[in-house]
Amino acid sequence: MKLKKNKNKIILSLITLLAIFSFAISISSAETATIDEQLEQLRGILDSSSTYSAFQTTMLLKSAQNLIESGILFEDTRGIIENSIEKSLDAYSMKKVFDVILETQQEGLPTEPLINKVNEGFAKNVNRNVIISVISAKAENLKKAAEILNEAQQEGLEINGGEDMVKLLADSLENDVPRESLSWLLKTGAVEGSSIKEITEISEELSYLSLLAFDSGLSPEEISLLFKKAIENSANIDEICENIQTSLETQISTAKTETGGTAKPSTTTDSGTLPTSSTESPAETGETPIQDAGEAPTEPEITPGDETPSPPEN
Repeated sequence: MKLKKNKNKIILSLITLLAIFSFAISISSAETATIDEQLEQLRGILDSSSTYSAFQTTMLLKSAQNLIESGILFEDTRGIIENSIEKSLDAYSMKKVFDVILETQQEGLPTEPLINKVNEGFAKNVNRNVIISVISAKAENLKKAAEILNEAQQEGLEINGGEDMVKLLADSLENDVPRESLSWLLKTGAVEGSSIKEITEISEELSYLSLLAFDSGLSPEEISLLFKKAIENSANIDEICENIQTSLETQISTAKTETGGTAKPSTTTDSGTLPTSSTESPAETGETPIQDAGEAPTEPEITPGDETPSPPEN
């Protein structure tokens, strides 16, 4: 009787293991089928356009598959393809967009800012070269922002926010806030236990002052030196911002006195928006030319305008 009970237990265990194994296989098959179904849907979208050759369609599907498998949402991938077809974006430009997003995703950096820039560019009928230039520069700023964060963490500082902090730092870099100033801000904020909200407010203020400095005709090197001197002369953030503002006013006044000229109009905004039409020339839109190969791009701030940037809202 005891032997019969043990046999029944063994049989029951085998059945349970078989059921678990079968369930795991069915889940794996379902996931594979889901990706296959998504790719078939994308193929149908691409085939609906006569823009792409058979080779180009296969190439784009492979890139799309890499994006989805890396963790990019299918809806975002599909949206880029649909917008590309609507705006008659050529296959190789679309692949470049996918490549930038994929590389950023594989490096563990947030890709939402890139996808938003792409969609913004499509919505405003921006030239394909400008879209690629802008997202490449945005990706580079995200890398630099992650480096600033990692440097602070390697010094044993506890930084809250993670991905949100990387986005914040990248936005400030986009607005030409010197990297050294952002590193100082992050480390000081961590030591003092500042919240993300407080660091965000200070970062936005530094961005405003940096844009003001650019509007005043200062070069990136001059802006960096101005911020560095302000930080060296005070450890109080209020005084630092005040020192930057005072130095700017002095330089603007001196420049007007010496040259009798006025500060150049701004070609930047604190939102980093794209030009509204691809039909305008770079001189009309304030576009930043595409960087030469091998150069680290600076994220273009290419919205036309001649207004002094407004102070950030609290």
